[in-house]
Amino acid sequence: MKSKLLLSLPLVGCIALASCYPIPDKPRGQRGQQAEETVTSQDQQKIQEQRDRMKETEEKEKEIADQPKETPKNETVTDKPATQKKGEYAFANPVPGKEGFVFSPYNNKLVDVRDIPSGTLVQDPTYPAAEKKYFRVP
Repeated sequence: MKSKLLLSLPLVGCIALASCYPIPDKPRGQRGQQAEETVTSQDQQKIQEQRDRMKETEEKEKEIADQPKETPKNETVTDKPATQKKGEYAFANPVPGKEGFVFSPYNNKLVDVRDIPSGTLVQDPTYPAAEKKYFRVP
């Protein structure tokens, strides 16, 4: 009797494990029965017309951008904005409640300036070195 019971226990365990295995309803990659859509020649013509119109507008914009700009007689063209001359840099905004942290004046990201004296010129670490954005510590 004990031998039959001992032999039937592994069989019952296998059946129990097999019944717990989920059977997938649908194979992966198929999402119901959707009809495949094909692009007709009329649709292709519409798409081509849209592309042509976009190219024409881009060409017009390039022509406008390539035309030289007229400058008034008394004004000069400068690369830097008039408000920020050499030696003038924006001050960072301090973070309320956090000593030694400021918001960058260029992108309002948090910058750690602990142990840096007030008024010191600091390069913004959120920008790459090629852009060289500087600000002063408040």
